[in-house]
Amino acid sequence: MFKFFLLPLILSILWFGFLQYNNWTIQQGKKGFIYIICGTSVTIAFLSLMMYLTS
Repeated sequence: MFKFFLLPLILSILWFGFLQYNNWTIQQGKKGFIYIICGTSVTIAFLSLMMYLTS
């Protein structure tokens, strides 16, 4: 279960690396961080629900 919460952290680090590689600021990539947080939150909620329903 704890591994689910590493997903947004890893994706955010990768996104930050992408921004640094292309010489973009965090302000320019803010929307990407929002998409990462929202998308992974929905994924974590769905997987948690499936684990609860199938256990």
